[in-house]
Amino acid sequence: MEEVEIPKYFLCPISLQIMKDPVTTVTGITYDRENIETWLLMAEENTSTCPVTKQILSRDTALLTPNHMLGKFIRSWTICNAEKGIEQIPSPKYPLNKSHVIRLIRQVKNRDLYLEALRKMVTMISENEENRKCLDEGGVIKAMVLFILRSFKEGELVMGIEEALRIFHFVWRPTHENKQLVKENHDLIEAILWILKSPEMCYNNNQVVTSIKTHAMLVLKNVISVSSTNLLSSLTPEFFQQMLNSLRKNNVKYISQQATKAALHVLIDTCPRGRNRLKMIELGAVFELIELELSNNEKRVSELVFSLLSHLCSLADGRAELLKHAAGIAIVSKKILRISPATDESAIQIIGLIAKFSATKEVLMEMLRVGGVTKLCMVIQANCEASLRKKALEILRAHNNVWSNSPCVQIYFLTRYPGQ
Repeated sequence: MEEVEIPKYFLCPISLQIMKDPVTTVTGITYDRENIETWLLMAEENTSTCPVTKQILSRDTALLTPNHMLGKFIRSWTICNAEKGIEQIPSPKYPLNKSHVIRLIRQVKNRDLYLEALRKMVTMISENEENRKCLDEGGVIKAMVLFILRSFKEGELVMGIEEALRIFHFVWRPTHENKQLVKENHDLIEAILWILKSPEMCYNNNQVVTSIKTHAMLVLKNVISVSSTNLLSSLTPEFFQQMLNSLRKNNVKYISQQATKAALHVLIDTCPRGRNRLKMIELGAVFELIELELSNNEKRVSELVFSLLSHLCSLADGRAELLKHAAGIAIVSKKILRISPATDESAIQIIGLIAKFSATKEVLMEMLRVGGVTKLCMVIQANCEASLRKKALEILRAHNNVWSNSPCVQIYFLTRYPGQ
């Protein structure tokens, strides 16, 4: 077969494959629609960037502009080179319509047709953002909630539960209708917890189990983010135990990194209710978070871990648990100025809480021994937010009587910024 040189501008910068539906971002770079929409969908909020230019990019895929001219060139070129083994690129499919969505939802309610209907929806949500919007507007979120609840009430993890969870997560938008549907839905929370505990008992395929647990956790993250104060206040110790189970290293066989981050988001979102923080602490959350961070090498996970730790350390019991762990102060100190400004802020808040409310001589000497005091001195000199430098200086001044003999704590640091 004759080797064909593919024009570089026909290739998507993400997949390096010929583009089937080229769209151009506001940064001027053209991508295949499916690839850039997936990229934006998987990005954390306010952190999505253009893969090529690294410029900030809105997650709103409606801002992607179809590159019709390039699409025509690509399709014409594939037709001309079909005899040389080049696969022809069909014209992009037209978006779904509401009547089609309603028909699919009716099929989901039919025990003979539901699995095929769910799989069709999974295919549709992977095609483009317009399909996902159409599915949402057609009432698919409600249909998925009812499907999940039916499975839960019948006590059977039926085929299709993975697809239902996937559809819920990718179609979900915090519209008024969707919020009303889930914000007080205690049964849905129980159903998701049941799913998180059930897959390995029903499936032998580890990949399927991991996928089910990942999407269940992502759905839970969506639900908790809009839940009412009443629902958040009523969360049980069993709920928090299940979230902490997702952070444990011995569960890594079934827990993806995406599920771990979702679980951390869930725990952070439930923190504003003070009683919830105490439940987490009593179940060993501080220990689990420190253990997770000791083996972690991903920036976003560190940011979430330290954010949650700062919430838990606002309580005396949380600080006591952190101090009880042999690596507690050490890991907090170590990560200052090494991860991100968000991590720095949380870590210094933790150090500040300990220094203010739990500062026995033994604790202060431990901070000195593991490098915490040195890191505070470095923060003062670093190009950090002024508020962080001020906080670090306040901590050093408050305990100068204990730390004054340390080589890193010189009068220079304590007087250089007298105006702070």
